[in-house]
Amino acid sequence: MLPMNIKQMKKMMKQMGIEMEDVNATEVIIRTPSEDLIFRDPSVTRVRGGGMEVFQVVGSYEVVKRISDEDVKLIMEQANVDEETARRALIEADGDLAEALMKLQK
Repeated sequence: MLPMNIKQMKKMMKQMGIEMEDVNATEVIIRTPSEDLIFRDPSVTRVRGGGMEVFQVVGSYEVVKRISDEDVKLIMEQANVDEETARRALIEADGDLAEALMKLQK
């Protein structure tokens, strides 16, 4: 395939009924059951065609483990600490209950 500039590519895509547009996003968060993927200052493109919309997200991201309220409550009870201390311990232990509890009991 021959190299093609962006203008030509957009023109061809429009002829095929495909539209591309940049989205002015400052942050994108993808939530999974166990973690959040946080993209700050991403490059986001919306592609429409054939009755569908697709979003393309490009950029660096950080992974943040999700801490459940049940885990926080368990650590609070077992270590006899307040909610903030329990949550911080779980975050530092990357969600590992046993490690968080051991750190708090030292």
